[in-house]
Amino acid sequence: MKRKIFSGLDRLKTVEALLRGRRVGLMTNQTGITRDFENGINLLYSRFRLTALFAAEHGIRGDVQAGEDYETRPDPVTGVPVYAVYGKTHRLTPEMLDTFDVLCFDMQDVGARFYTFLYALSFAMEECAKAGKQVVVLDRVNPLGGIRVDGTVLDPRFASYVGMYPLPTRYGLTIGEFALWARDFLKLNLELTVVPLEGWRRDTEAEELDLPWVAPSPNCATLHAAQAYIGTCVFEGTNVSEGRGTTLPFEYIGAPWIDGAALEARMARRALPGLHFRAAGFTPCFSKYTGEMCSGVQMHITDPRAADPVEGALSLLDGIRELYPDRLEWISGGPDSWFIDKLLGTDTYRRGIHDARSLLEAHAPAREAFLDARKPFLLYE
Repeated sequence: MKRKIFSGLDRLKTVEALLRGRRVGLMTNQTGITRDFENGINLLYSRFRLTALFAAEHGIRGDVQAGEDYETRPDPVTGVPVYAVYGKTHRLTPEMLDTFDVLCFDMQDVGARFYTFLYALSFAMEECAKAGKQVVVLDRVNPLGGIRVDGTVLDPRFASYVGMYPLPTRYGLTIGEFALWARDFLKLNLELTVVPLEGWRRDTEAEELDLPWVAPSPNCATLHAAQAYIGTCVFEGTNVSEGRGTTLPFEYIGAPWIDGAALEARMARRALPGLHFRAAGFTPCFSKYTGEMCSGVQMHITDPRAADPVEGALSLLDGIRELYPDRLEWISGGPDSWFIDKLLGTDTYRRGIHDARSLLEAHAPAREAFLDARKPFLLYE
């Protein structure tokens, strides 16, 4: 049965006194809607003095592809200036900070360490702390739930905009809880208010949500994609397609030189709980292998409570590495770095020190330590 859930935006009245009569900035995107589909930009514009909008990756309306830059421009509906905090700068500049007294944040993330919305928020918190500005986070659900933590815990040596802090890949916090954790971790002197959800529990699975799902990015259109992305995003660090440019990004994994049937058979022998890997062919219309037929698999999550998509994706990468050692390549992450290391938060997998299973076993103590460290910041049972 679906639970009736109200987002922080739905509960905006609880901070009305804090916002009334002040210049309000809003960092948001197309996911910032109420349960009745009312747009958050329009809502704040009608109720308060909305003086600035801030757009992270994918733009204020979600119409910018991953990694693309864009320029400051007026919002086409309200005319409020939209400042880009992705591309030329990831931080609020002094000019931007001068446009508001209190900053509201309302964006749906997907519960994955490498989702850049986390760092759009934490970077904004850092700059607001320096400038003496207040921050209000309108909380939203974690579509992966709030109990489990999975994957690797990032080594700060591999910090980047796809992973800045020692978080597990799947960290099990809402965006509001992350903000509380980040304020403490970064030791910020910041007046932070989190408007909590109503009706959400930590054990809520994606299929139990009754809030409307709006794609937080062009390649994460469905909850199924979000569930898979926590694992299959690692293929962004390889020359294997992660399904971008198809109707099933992050569910399809393949390349022209892969035998999908052989990969399916190998994954069947692994028999990972809650996961099934089905041989599939696909032709991307953009990104890797544009216009080329790719063979590989589709990762099906048959039981979200039992499945560990991080283990599934790394096991799949194990298989490709073993079957095609001369074809698999790592993608550069900048001068003297590899993108796979930034995504995993470690270089031990790329260097062959660990395979999927031993890598996750090696990070088990750090995951357990994080479970304890996050306890003071949990807002929900």
